[in-house]
Amino acid sequence: MAHESIRIIRDEHAALAAMLRSLGMMVERGPVNEPEGFFDVLRAMLFYIDEFPERLHHPKESELLFPRVARLAPETVEVIARLDHDHAKGESAVRELQHLLLAWELVGDARRGAFDQAAKKYLDFYLEHMRLEETVILPAAQKVLNEADWKELDAAFATNCDPLTGKYPRDPAYDRLFTRIVMRAPAPIGLGEG
Repeated sequence: MAHESIRIIRDEHAALAAMLRSLGMMVERGPVNEPEGFFDVLRAMLFYIDEFPERLHHPKESELLFPRVARLAPETVEVIARLDHDHAKGESAVRELQHLLLAWELVGDARRGAFDQAAKKYLDFYLEHMRLEETVILPAAQKVLNEADWKELDAAFATNCDPLTGKYPRDPAYDRLFTRIVMRAPAPIGLGEG
């Protein structure tokens, strides 16, 4: 039986993975002949990553899901410790990327390599992080948590309003952010001019 919180986590992971892959495609493509739009889209993407997953998604996993799973499935404790560590350093990692992007934009191509390298490392790290949650933690949770646990988790995760999933209550501010990214990112990443 799939619980609502598991569906929400997977939907949010899918939306975030799409954003991360789009970010990677943007970086690979580079600014071409439209640096202003390029940097604007990357800033918006990094803001989304900092704003939604770091502030809403991760705290609920670390504060509500992980402790319950660790208590009832001790074989997951090591992986949960790693995931909690990832969550703790995630905000500073995305802020570092924002700083490196600003350096590239303001100082020039001499700073591009540092951003490219950090972005690739961050994307690989984040995709692996979500893979571990989905292949280790969620299956363990489904085995060991009871209905009372699921009821509380489902209620907590249902308050998330990730605009990229398109399935949950919408927040106009995030709708504007999503629209900005989609309309300004060049095809095939978004609907902007390529």
